[in-house]
Amino acid sequence: MPLIEVHLLTGRTDEQKKALLTAITKAVNESIGAPLETIRVWIEEFSPKEYMAAGVWYGDKRK
Repeated sequence: MPLIEVHLLTGRTDEQKKALLTAITKAVNESIGAPLETIRVWIEEFSPKEYMAAGVWYGDKRK
């Protein structure tokens, strides 16, 4: 059973998230042959204030 967790900054629409989850599910199915009913994909969202990249706090970067 493939389990895929996606981490995203908040701000995507429900339509964008659904499209992403659908595309990931399809890619897993096609690439490793996992049956659709066994594939689990979910999104963990977090605030820009909870993220740092290359030493730069993302809360500052998005201003």
